[in-house]
Amino acid sequence: MTESFANLVRALRQELEHYGEMLALLESQQQQVAARCADGVYQSIAPIKLQAVAIQKARAHREERCAELAQSLQQAKGANFAELMPLLPADCRPLLRALVEENNELLVRVRQRVRQNHLRLSRSIELMQSLINSLCPAAELNVYNGRGNMKARRPLRRSIYDAVG
Repeated sequence: MTESFANLVRALRQELEHYGEMLALLESQQQQVAARCADGVYQSIAPIKLQAVAIQKARAHREERCAELAQSLQQAKGANFAELMPLLPADCRPLLRALVEENNELLVRVRQRVRQNHLRLSRSIELMQSLINSLCPAAELNVYNGRGNMKARRPLRRSIYDAVG
């Protein structure tokens, strides 16, 4: 059990590290959005995608280590932390509890930052679309429906330049 516990602790720490790296990348992207640096925002996408893959791998590794610990404690492979915690020695519980809580808290922060970045990027796109439409009416206009969702409407076609005369 000691080895499987140590492996799980390492996996939780690795997952925590990956969440921290993702948060740093998302904060950097948010700064690029705030600075209206389109190239910086574009360049931030690839590292974020790579980090998302690293998080998925770290999560899968942690789940394997958790199943390994469950098996060493003679529990079902799908046992969760709440089920395993009481079966661990009292001196091991605080470390595991702290790592699990820290991972959960960081995951919440990452999700919040992703939502914030998405909203800011969406708003930037809406503003640019509005500018483009004001300069040159497009084939479709985006309007909000009663539920606050975007709905496309076709305007009447006009020429770009209407001659007077």
